Amino acid sequence: MMKVYLDNAATTALSPKALDSMMPYLTEIHGNPSSFHAFGRTAKSAVEKAREQVAAAIGALPEEIFFTGGGTESDNTVIMGTAARLRDKGNHIITTAVEHHAVLHACEELEKRGFEVTYLPVDEFGMVTAHQVEEAITDKTILVTVMFANNEVGTIMPITEIGEVCKNRGVYFHTDAVQAVGHVPVDVKAMNIDMLSMSAHKFHGPKGVGALYIRKGIRIPSLIVGGAQEKNRRAGTENVAGIVGMGAAIEEAVLNMEENTQKMLTLRDRLMNSIEARIDGVKLNGHRTDRLPNNVNYSIRYIEGEGILLHLDLNGVAASSGSACTSGSLDPSHVLLAMGLPHEVAHGSVRLTLSENTTQEEIDYTVDVLEKAVKTLRAMSPLYNK
Repeated sequence: MMKVYLDNAATTALSPKALDSMMPYLTEIHGNPSSFHAFGRTAKSAVEKAREQVAAAIGALPEEIFFTGGGTESDNTVIMGTAARLRDKGNHIITTAVEHHAVLHACEELEKRGFEVTYLPVDEFGMVTAHQVEEAITDKTILVTVMFANNEVGTIMPITEIGEVCKNRGVYFHTDAVQAVGHVPVDVKAMNIDMLSMSAHKFHGPKGVGALYIRKGIRIPSLIVGGAQEKNRRAGTENVAGIVGMGAAIEEAVLNMEENTQKMLTLRDRLMNSIEARIDGVKLNGHRTDRLPNNVNYSIRYIEGEGILLHLDLNGVAASSGSACTSGSLDPSHVLLAMGLPHEVAHGSVRLTLSENTTQEEIDYTVDVLEKAVKTLRAMSPLYNK
């Protein structure tokens, strides 16, 4: 039985280069970056090098990068911090119905505190338009937060156009780019992005570390207080090894992005074409072309996603039915429901996400397993017309 990992949207394997860069800070170099002595200065220097690597990857300045514990913390910092900083100016936030729960739950919490939130609807592909954003902006709007690429269906939003609208209207624009950074080109200046969230473990860095880009001149309070680290933006002793690993991983990802993208596009299209040719009653979720190069998401009629995942797992294939953060829930995906899928169709979704390490043999094996699983499950389904 072949072992195939196709859940890279949930997390990726740590790259050997990232691991090698981390090892000295896990074994030998143990100084606190805030300490004045040589041990501390060595650790501080490593953090600052990583800051430069992250900044270069997205077209930012090093002083605009602040390290966090991950994408969720970065999202919360922006949303809660902007709300606190600009409450006297306005109480309106604009987001979309298909955001990651790190954004949605933060917005829901602000609603309890008297803020108004507009959840923009999406089309059948999971996409919003810049026109929708512009129409929703009022004189009370203080923040627009729209994800760069959807974590479930892979649809890439028109970020540059949305950024231009926000810039022209004088409203801060934040994007959750956790799924995009390291996989597609990101340029915060050219795209008029004011704030951006990312997470290292989505591009072969370590878990438990992320970063937040905040455009120079924007002041928002820290979500975590108790120290002056990260220029008072995020209190707490830095995760030096994790930060170093993140820097190495993002540099490697950007350096090899073009080559990796072409490889994943070839394999992604092979996977999509094979599924559609060999299994009837399937629906591709997300935009067919404006999507991440490694994302495949299908709804398979007359069966449930949990059953598909179980069969795949029993045959060595790791996949997902949606966001890793909600994989324990039996509720259908909020993303698929927002795209207009009926409950019974949304329940039958499977997400297969590749990496540059995925092989053609693994793709072909996965389709074989998936085809057999669908036949087995449909044979037991009272809904399937045999």
